[in-house]
Amino acid sequence: MSKTVIVTDTNSSLSQAICEPLDIIQVPIHIMFEDKTYLTGVNVDDKKLFQIIDQQGIFPTTAAPSPNAFQQAFQQAFDQGADQVVCICCSSQISATYDAAKMAASEFSGKTIVVVDSLQLTLAEGFQVLKAAEMAKQGADLDEILNTIEALKPRLHVYGALPTLKYLAMGGRMGKMAAGLADTLNIKPILTATGGKLELLEKVRTWHKARTRLVELAMETAKETSIVQIGMFHVNNLDGTLELYKDLTKALAVPEEYLLEEFTPGLSVHAGSGVIGYVLVTAD
Repeated sequence: MSKTVIVTDTNSSLSQAICEPLDIIQVPIHIMFEDKTYLTGVNVDDKKLFQIIDQQGIFPTTAAPSPNAFQQAFQQAFDQGADQVVCICCSSQISATYDAAKMAASEFSGKTIVVVDSLQLTLAEGFQVLKAAEMAKQGADLDEILNTIEALKPRLHVYGALPTLKYLAMGGRMGKMAAGLADTLNIKPILTATGGKLELLEKVRTWHKARTRLVELAMETAKETSIVQIGMFHVNNLDGTLELYKDLTKALAVPEEYLLEEFTPGLSVHAGSGVIGYVLVTAD
């Protein structure tokens, strides 16, 4: 039986505690301040990221892992006995990660490395990674894994809410005056993943209404199907995410077991601290 190892990037929002038992290899997204570069999951997490931002008053940029970083990950997989590698990357619409992985794969002549564009981010990417890794552990062949991932993609649904626009303004993604006015008016953006990108879906007034709207969106998503998996994510807002999960359980049938993960810095810099949200996997 051939051995398949799964490689991914840290935009999948998967902790090492989840990855290690499934032999998933993660390649970190880079977080770059003026004088220092950090590696997601290595020397920076969401808490540290926003501590630095608040202390220094500057906003970082992000960078995809280099092809060399993926080469090292692929070599690690083969050194661990892999016969083939499946590398699942965050959406090519938001990052050069997919291109870097493809470039790295081309350097392994005679080796089987399949690079997959998840067309997703956060746990919607993570669920694809976990499914592939679970199947690999069970001895599924390469085609079975790839076909299952493709069938999973349209069943993934991402929604989140931002409590403040402060960080969008700091990052230059929104004018400071507009952000200040929106915060004064208590406007809370609702986000979703569309076409491989994190997009503004709508705006509501007050944080309570934002949480209520997230529940309504889950109900609309599950209206003619069922939810088979759920993953909760947050940026320095664990309590808010747990409260959101409780709201969801009161409104519709969601699994008792759920993932609970940080958004992770490569994504958090684009949304800001305080974010709460979820990824649903529907039956069809």
